[in-house]
Amino acid sequence: MRLLKQLVPVAVVAFAGGMIVGAVQGSPFLTLLLGVATAVLAVLVYARMVRWSERRAPVEVVAKGAVAATVRGMLIGVGMFAAVIMNIAFLGGYRIDGMGSVPGAVAMVGFMAAAAVTEELLFRGILFRIVEERTGTWIALALTGLLFGLSHLFNPHADLWGAIAIAIEAGGMLAASYAATRTLWVPIGVHFGWNFAAAGIFGTEVSGNGASQGLLHGVTSGPALLTGGEFGPEASPYAVVFGLLLTVGFMWLARRRGNVVPLRSGATATLAQ
Repeated sequence: MRLLKQLVPVAVVAFAGGMIVGAVQGSPFLTLLLGVATAVLAVLVYARMVRWSERRAPVEVVAKGAVAATVRGMLIGVGMFAAVIMNIAFLGGYRIDGMGSVPGAVAMVGFMAAAAVTEELLFRGILFRIVEERTGTWIALALTGLLFGLSHLFNPHADLWGAIAIAIEAGGMLAASYAATRTLWVPIGVHFGWNFAAAGIFGTEVSGNGASQGLLHGVTSGPALLTGGEFGPEASPYAVVFGLLLTVGFMWLARRRGNVVPLRSGATATLAQ
């Protein structure tokens, strides 16, 4: 019941906020404003539900150090996508055809903020964290990563390979970043940085949702095996490889810090903060 008490309210905020942000996408300022408002409201609702259902302080979304942790995550996310797109471009699969749209990039900030925050609260803050207590870190990482990938099958132009790629490079990697740091601000930053770099900077497709207006007018071409096709660079083998490398790095850090919860056979485990 604890899972439902947290999941349902945050999911309602995510759904309602997504609908509202989608309805005002023609206005960059409103998209930015309402997207950020959705993100803030989702965090507040999550924190309130954790306090109510678990009788504890929601330390994973504590305000102290949030900006620094989010920025670190953003740098990792942007750097990861830049590495992917540079490798695709090196083989002729991506080129820049001039400048894009500054208002479009501004709108992407709000849109991606809402998406990154709500998805991280749902998948890492609630699902991964609670499943991890019951099963251990590795099983929770695999199960929630798979679920995260499958959830992207509902996107336009999505296919099974794209969902599998998302499960590996994002679902697993983002859970690993939470396991390593025990704060949701780092995976939120990584998630936002990756998505904003893809859509708001390089102007590529994001998770099968079509090309976006970013700071650059980017064009992908060539075999889908290289570029990810209509799903976007997230379905490129380069994204999977870099995501796996980050997952290994984060899990190494989690193990070094003693943050890996061992395999559980049944009873709920309490992870020392």
